Amino acid sequence: MSAEKHVVYGTEDLLMSLCNSVVRVLNVATQSKVNYSGMVQRITKTGLKPDIGCFVMFDGGFTGLVVLNFAADTAMEIYERYMLHMGMPKSELASFYTSDEVSNIMGELMNQIVGDFTGKIRRELQTNITQNQPKMLVLNKQVMLSVDTPLDRPEMRRVTFYTEKNNIFYLELAIDRTEFIKLHDFDSRESDPDALMATEHANQENAAAAPAAAAPDEDDNSDLLKSLGM
Repeated sequence: MSAEKHVVYGTEDLLMSLCNSVVRVLNVATQSKVNYSGMVQRITKTGLKPDIGCFVMFDGGFTGLVVLNFAADTAMEIYERYMLHMGMPKSELASFYTSDEVSNIMGELMNQIVGDFTGKIRRELQTNITQNQPKMLVLNKQVMLSVDTPLDRPEMRRVTFYTEKNNIFYLELAIDRTEFIKLHDFDSRESDPDALMATEHANQENAAAAPAAAAPDEDDNSDLLKSLGM
């Protein structure tokens, strides 16, 4: 067996991929810098915590649960930066984290994050997972909601994230214990459908232009033959 077949992807690899999706989506959506701690916590249960908690389940190649917990200041920073980047005047923004608009935006961003993650799973691990619609809850400080997950051998992790203003939010991941072992090489690079279509269109134009470019030479040859009486 070659060395390539010993490449194994486990829980921490999946967690890092998910964390990178969080950073990638939020950096683009808010045009600011979001980063995460170099340390990860092993936890025994996941939960929704004040002030805003959001969770999404996924199933397929493996089963899991993703939870994002935001303090009010963190949620408002992300919401405001996102809306301003989208061109919304600051005077029209919601002023408090309990607004439905804030919850809707945070839920949409989480949907994009998990969508980015599932796309990478298809490319990099050659398997498929599907997600449900994220659920977002505004929580009172006295409320703690635990989320049960139907996992046979659960592994749970928590990672701390920091916004550009040093506000904090937390990602929690619960998945079945699993490993992916690489059997052979494959191309895991992300393909751009628009770029592929543009390339194909350019190839078609070049192919169509080639006969047209030859036409003047044919006319010149015809004139030459006529001048020679042929």
